[in-house]
Amino acid sequence: MGSSKIEEMPQQADPERPDFMNPAVFRRSTLPARSYHIPSTSLLLNGSWEFKMTRSPWEAPEPTEGSSEEDWSSINVPGHWQLQGWGKPNYTNTQFPIPVCPPFVPTENPTGTYRRKFQIPAEWQIENTEIRLRFDGVDSAYHVWVNKSLVGYAQGSRNPSEYNITPYLQADDNNEIFVRVYQWSDATYIEDQDQWWLSGIFRDVTLIALPVNDRLNDWFIRTDLDSEYTDATLLASIDFQVSERSAIAVNLIDSVDGMSQIVASTESIVEPATSKLDLSLPVANPRKWNAEHPYLYQVEMILKSPGSKNPFKTTQRVGFRKVEHKRGLITVNGKAIRLRGVNRHDHHPLFGRAVPLDFMRQDLLLMKAHNVNALRCSHYPPDPRLLDMADELGFWVIDEADLECHGFYDAVARPMDMDETLGYEERKAMTFPLCGVHTSDNPVWREAYIDRVHSLLQRDKNHTSVIIWSMGNEAFFGTCHRSMVEYVRAFDPTRLVHYEGDIHAETTDMYSYMYPEIDRLRSLAATEGVTSNSKFEKPIILCEYAHAMGNGPGLLADYEKCFDEIPRLQGGFIWEWANHGLWVNGADKKDGFYAYGGDFDDYPNDGTFVMDGLLNSAHKPLPGLLELKRAFEPVKLEVRGQALVLKNRYDFLDLSNLQASYKLEAFANQTITLATGTLKLPNVTAGQSAEITLPTDLFQYGAHPAYLTITLEQREKVEWDQGTYVVAWTQVLASKPSNKALPNSISSAQGTKNDIAINSTKTTVSIGGTNWSFEFDRIRGHLRKWTYNSTPILEPHADTGLAMIPGFWRPPTDNDVPSAAPYWKRFGVNTLMNQLRSFDFSAAEDGSVCIESETFLSPPVLSWGWKCVARYIVKSNGSLAISMKLQPTGTAPKTVPRVGLNLRANSALQSARWLGLGPGESYPDKKAAQKFGLWDVEDISSLQTVYDIPQENGNRMDTVWVELVTSNGTGFRAAPLESTAMNRGKASLNWTASRHSDQTVETARHPCDLVEEDAVLVRLDDQVAGVGTAACGPGPMDEHVVKVKDTTLGMLLEPVSS
Repeated sequence: MGSSKIEEMPQQADPERPDFMNPAVFRRSTLPARSYHIPSTSLLLNGSWEFKMTRSPWEAPEPTEGSSEEDWSSINVPGHWQLQGWGKPNYTNTQFPIPVCPPFVPTENPTGTYRRKFQIPAEWQIENTEIRLRFDGVDSAYHVWVNKSLVGYAQGSRNPSEYNITPYLQADDNNEIFVRVYQWSDATYIEDQDQWWLSGIFRDVTLIALPVNDRLNDWFIRTDLDSEYTDATLLASIDFQVSERSAIAVNLIDSVDGMSQIVASTESIVEPATSKLDLSLPVANPRKWNAEHPYLYQVEMILKSPGSKNPFKTTQRVGFRKVEHKRGLITVNGKAIRLRGVNRHDHHPLFGRAVPLDFMRQDLLLMKAHNVNALRCSHYPPDPRLLDMADELGFWVIDEADLECHGFYDAVARPMDMDETLGYEERKAMTFPLCGVHTSDNPVWREAYIDRVHSLLQRDKNHTSVIIWSMGNEAFFGTCHRSMVEYVRAFDPTRLVHYEGDIHAETTDMYSYMYPEIDRLRSLAATEGVTSNSKFEKPIILCEYAHAMGNGPGLLADYEKCFDEIPRLQGGFIWEWANHGLWVNGADKKDGFYAYGGDFDDYPNDGTFVMDGLLNSAHKPLPGLLELKRAFEPVKLEVRGQALVLKNRYDFLDLSNLQASYKLEAFANQTITLATGTLKLPNVTAGQSAEITLPTDLFQYGAHPAYLTITLEQREKVEWDQGTYVVAWTQVLASKPSNKALPNSISSAQGTKNDIAINSTKTTVSIGGTNWSFEFDRIRGHLRKWTYNSTPILEPHADTGLAMIPGFWRPPTDNDVPSAAPYWKRFGVNTLMNQLRSFDFSAAEDGSVCIESETFLSPPVLSWGWKCVARYIVKSNGSLAISMKLQPTGTAPKTVPRVGLNLRANSALQSARWLGLGPGESYPDKKAAQKFGLWDVEDISSLQTVYDIPQENGNRMDTVWVELVTSNGTGFRAAPLESTAMNRGKASLNWTASRHSDQTVETARHPCDLVEEDAVLVRLDDQVAGVGTAACGPGPMDEHVVKVKDTTLGMLLEPVSS
């Protein structure tokens, strides 16, 4: 709009070069870009179109050619042709899937030709009506014809384009649209996002009818607030065209008790000689918009023309808010904000980027339900309707230009003879300037870059939720970006500018980083852009962090602590919201899977890296999302002594919208609710803390350990509350037991010394009671078999001959794969072999029998290993006490994934019950979302987290005891040795139970590849490693790794019967 508008059709540099290989041509005959608004006089052309696929544009049919219907197939619009039977999806993260020689693309350039008939509605067939054809998204470039006449051309896959097709329409209503879509174009080089390469018309196609004269073409609504952020000014820039002197009225409308009320209005006279009206409307103390309370008004604009019977009328929602760069921080309405955000791609497991509206909304509701308040549209403008929902539901939005050319890094870096030990920053310094020469720092591409941000701003300029414009992603940095920023600053000074590639924030309003380690983040906050007097001018955000691939992310609490402690760190955006798997049916539909790079024989591909979300590919929450919800809680609760401290982490809201309740519980053989109640909350203002005294009797229960859980919920139901929405919670051990003896949930055969029989052979030692027996392997030094009530409890593994052996390996997580797992495998942690050094047994006066062995666990090829001194004590009641001293020898690794025991249990042990953290999985840096309690599952399969890529999962931490039993209640209980206390983090163990072997999990590509063992494989661990975010970012913190050192572990196994 106005003087900032760029040229819509730059001159073609080379007339002989096709439009789709000419960076100087990115649109032909398109109408000026405008804000997204579809009037009631519109007709959606979605549905079934005729379609024909050819290998190249030169083989595509011409609109003038006659062809029988048999030559054409049908295809759904919106959609991608690769997901409807033509071609195949191709996933890359950075690398280009075509030879890198911009602006040229391969001759073999799959081309999809679409056509469909349409009729103009009778009510539109009047004089002085303009008919427009609008495409909201076509990948990657296309020409369009109407009735065999060329109408125009456009590229910029996620940017809309609109054409006046009135001159091409036929009076008999027999009209045809003909669209030729090119899979590759010069635009491919600047649309290299981390994504599936999918082509076609994937967003709405719409016919729009407007009066030729006497209409409003476009509008830009802004708001300004006074210095006290109380009174406001509504600013409107309106583009119009009139045939005679007319009036434009603007009304600000509020909804009060369901009734519309005009709260402010103005009217201006306009003349045919003018086409733009700028006006301002003072508004006394309107309700303000923010992401926590997204209050919206309606702006009604009416063009009153003397010669028109029906005034041209339109509306635009608007929220009153003011975005500023103030005191070195991002502020809205004068207050610094915290971005608790996620990166979101357009994705649907069946339809790719053609995302249905209800699916989109469900995504946003899930975000709100998990305390997400910010959204980065990565890495392109989203479906425009998503921003309508963001305005309504309340999000801080970074809206991003459709621009990325990351693949130039591979093209430049791979041929270079770089030292493999160079860090990322050093590699970047060597390569990025060379990468930028291709497009970002190349004046030939300047107008194409500006067009992309121009389209972004014009389409989305009226969305209150958009507070930051982003110049793209991972496109290096050059003069083209500087030109983009100049355009943005001139057109829209009411918002801030972001671009991570401008690493020194030369042109942007903030420093932006990806995946920094915690220590580096603290260092950046203290030094980057800081003056000699310790002042900073710009904030820091993390546009991507806490890479959520597979079993992760860890470190969320560590990042959040940084943000809490350093105001300059204003939060960031988790990478990313959801996995991008595409569903592929198996022979039996339930055997299908979500595909990733390579599953379609696509080359080149970046494999599993497309599976890096907080949700699985079906957009169902994974454990990492629950962890994020805890980290993002807007109120922090902490029990100190007998007081509850509330820290209000909202930026605007007080706590009057919340209500608090508590529950005091004890856990023995069952959960005992000791007390429940509500708490009166003080009205703590945003950013402040308060303390309330809790009832004294909550801390005086002494029979058993009592756990106090305090929960905050909304007073009034919100749309994203599906009946389980909790804003924040905390749990503490409120009282310790006066008597350490706990009720026993087992019914053990109480034997005596005389009940025990010992039978020794050359290879085994068997110890038995009236209804139980243990068999130890004298050759291998450990337990071979355990039977109770004639039911095998533990059974020997075919490979080891043992039912129990020390274990240090786990299937790698996605975060282990880049560095930790290769390191562990280099030391052979996954291939340890057992050597017997000594074995002895003896009977004691109390009726117990002691088995002592020394074994050495070491890998082939290498000379390091674990010396294991084991002591097994079989007691007369049929229980087994296990103590082991583990001592590393030789040149051992510094870390291992875990330290514990591997058990092979009877497959009939199908149910689990435990006292500890639950109900979901937990790891040292990913356990905040789990509560201490008594949990049970009927089928141990439900203990597993089904990740789209099989990997380590299902660990439960801080467990006091766990029981595995058959359908008739026979089984065993495991607990830390000599465990009598129930204090979390002290006498506790880690455990998993699965029917899938580590090897099966590690080699399976998809969940449908997992083959169940005829056994339950149990791990009882003293220590497990955290998960970190090292798939793309830092690994676990030092305190969350398992260091190789002298270790003692002890477990108690007891029989269980109903």
